[in-house]
Amino acid sequence: MPNFEISTASADDITMLGDWAHEEGWNPGLTDGQAFFTADPCGFLVGRLDGEPVTSVSVVRYGDSFGFLGFYLTRPSLRGRGYGLRTWHAGTARLAGRTVGLDGVPAQQDNYRRSGFRTAWGNARYEGVAPAGIAPPAGVTLTDARTLPFVRLAAYDRRFFPEARDSFLAPWITAPGRTALAALRDGELAGFAVLRACREASRIGPLHADSPEVAAALVSALAAGAPDVPVAIDVPDVNPSAVRLAEQLGLTPSFDTARMYTGPVPEFDRAGVFGITSLELG
Repeated sequence: MPNFEISTASADDITMLGDWAHEEGWNPGLTDGQAFFTADPCGFLVGRLDGEPVTSVSVVRYGDSFGFLGFYLTRPSLRGRGYGLRTWHAGTARLAGRTVGLDGVPAQQDNYRRSGFRTAWGNARYEGVAPAGIAPPAGVTLTDARTLPFVRLAAYDRRFFPEARDSFLAPWITAPGRTALAALRDGELAGFAVLRACREASRIGPLHADSPEVAAALVSALAAGAPDVPVAIDVPDVNPSAVRLAEQLGLTPSFDTARMYTGPVPEFDRAGVFGITSLELG
């Protein structure tokens, strides 16, 4: 492969990867790239054949011990020729020594297992028009998450993720085309959710809450901002309450992935995760 080279992606490349992900049916957010690139500017690799981008992988580092792999793509006309595998090896080398997570589509899960990944749980994307008018539980109020001191929001998010991810979270809540809500009980955070515009159904993620009732109120309030527009939530089956809630809201499953890890499965508050943040960066 004398004319194939792998290099760190540019900011413009991140936009291109969003287009590739859309072609795969992943429905990324329209402004996800801003947060993705800020999270780890050197964490995205692109393989070029004769200067033309043909492969990609994201290998974003969080803290000292965790990484997340996504955007593992090869242009359809060039699959099966080894370009993707070379990109994979270049990417995983960047995460050596860390526990690594990914959300794998069914067609790739056997390949991931051969690379040492093991399934921890399944995610199902639930889609549909969420009901409006679901009030929060007594004593809980909803507010714009961007009005809260960021340190409080980041500390709450840390309960549900293996490492702190402040550099990702800040642009995730402030990028154009999205709404971030927090649920407060007696002045303390009891839930947090972000809705972002996409080419198809608007995505909600993360969806973190101390109870299904708080999660339902967050979904309903976010959906009310764009009535009759479908929403999509990637629901982890490791939290049965999240699956039941999605069904109670009238949403239907449309897309499956498996959360897979190398090394030990990280510990975090799984009972509070009603929707993962993104398939690409965890």
